[in-house]
Amino acid sequence: MKHDAVLLIGFGGPNSAEEVRPFLAQVLRGRAVPAGRIEEVAHHYEKIGGKSPYNELTFRQARGLEKILKREGPPLPVYVGMKNWNPFFSETLEQMIRDGVKQALGIILAPHQGEASWGRYQMALRDARAEVSCRLGVEPPLVDYCEPWHLHPLFVEAAADKCRCKMDKIIFARKDAIKFFFTAHSVPTSLAHPYVDQILETCQAVAEEAGILKWELVYQSRSGNPLDPWLEPDVCQVIRRAAQTGWKNVVLNPIGFVCDHVEVLYDLDLEARQVAEESGLAYYRICTVNDHPSFIRMLADVVRHSQREPVGAAS
Repeated sequence: MKHDAVLLIGFGGPNSAEEVRPFLAQVLRGRAVPAGRIEEVAHHYEKIGGKSPYNELTFRQARGLEKILKREGPPLPVYVGMKNWNPFFSETLEQMIRDGVKQALGIILAPHQGEASWGRYQMALRDARAEVSCRLGVEPPLVDYCEPWHLHPLFVEAAADKCRCKMDKIIFARKDAIKFFFTAHSVPTSLAHPYVDQILETCQAVAEEAGILKWELVYQSRSGNPLDPWLEPDVCQVIRRAAQTGWKNVVLNPIGFVCDHVEVLYDLDLEARQVAEESGLAYYRICTVNDHPSFIRMLADVVRHSQREPVGAAS
């Protein structure tokens, strides 16, 4: 086989209240961020229980993938490496060296490509490989990257199933007065390509699969210099606008994320919900794919396809 392991590549998140501020310091390393802003974000974690479910959900995805591969092939071990928290890329690479891994398939757990997502993960992993090589005097495993999967039928199926499950719970009398928004993380407009085009393609495919006739793409969780142009419109702005134009219900689908974490659980379920309720709207939020069986099967299919076809350049 071309690869002897799979590496799931994620952002990382704090596993306890004690880890929140060290985690934020790691994420913001090298950036001049006011202390007040750091405390504000730390408070977001307090509001969702003092930790993030990101790591737990990512490891559930990894265990599900490894189980399918063991049963159906190819029987490859699945590792998890995080950009910003344990297990850091360097830690995972060291474990892979101890296990004798030579070449791994990297799957970045972000559906849509762009410098702010795939590019930064690849750069951080390249730096981690160089650091480990220099420190240990051993060449870490090469990491190839899978092809884009934002339109993979099983990803679309998983996301559409989450849509249907939530929409089925909305009482029939309200269904004609629903404003439906897909949401994704905002990035600077200079980094919009191919990110925005891929998101729109996913939205269209999921909407068709789920029977959603009308929808809009909006953005959330903006950070950075407020004077710089970022992707808009902002989710909270469009919720207020929906109320002003007569809508009674708002449904948000965080299509840009594959598991629940602070930018879903706080930015949407607390902040956007509050804006909706203050505007007199009923609020509904569709779950991310998390470890939906179809999403796990998608990961397995990506692995199998990558054994047969050329993949992204190794780092």
